[in-house]
Amino acid sequence: MNNLILIGMPASGKSTIGVVLAKTLGMDFTDTDLIIQKREGKLLQQIIDEEGLKKFLKAEQDAILSIEAENTVIATGGSAVLSDKAMRRLKDFGKIIYLYADCKILEKRLYNIETRGIAKEKNESVIEIFDKRKDLYKKYADITIEAGNFSVEQIVKIILKNI
Repeated sequence: MNNLILIGMPASGKSTIGVVLAKTLGMDFTDTDLIIQKREGKLLQQIIDEEGLKKFLKAEQDAILSIEAENTVIATGGSAVLSDKAMRRLKDFGKIIYLYADCKILEKRLYNIETRGIAKEKNESVIEIFDKRKDLYKKYADITIEAGNFSVEQIVKIILKNI
């Protein structure tokens, strides 16, 4: 159970922070979005557009359930928390860190919400997505880190103090 798992909204910095955190701690790094793309042979947005949201969420759950990791920082997709089965698996083999950023910051960062490969209903806003997921992020988190107003290096230092 020496893995660190990053959860949070799309654009909260999970992948970027995850890479720097892994380098800082001498750990491996895995991004579940990349696992999905490799397994499916398609970009995330292609899966959503061509096969639908339900298929995408199933592919995400399957990708998470397939992970075998030790001493690894794992960046999850923002929708990972929608699968209790996947989150229980992650909780079993690591400490879950919720990277929180408020909606105003996320809206600025998610200028490409329609093409980025975000698990959402058509025309669903960042606020609506956040409202659906916020309680799940809190439910699964062992640690919550404010990630909206700090640099990557500052966030990594805050994580290090909290683990």
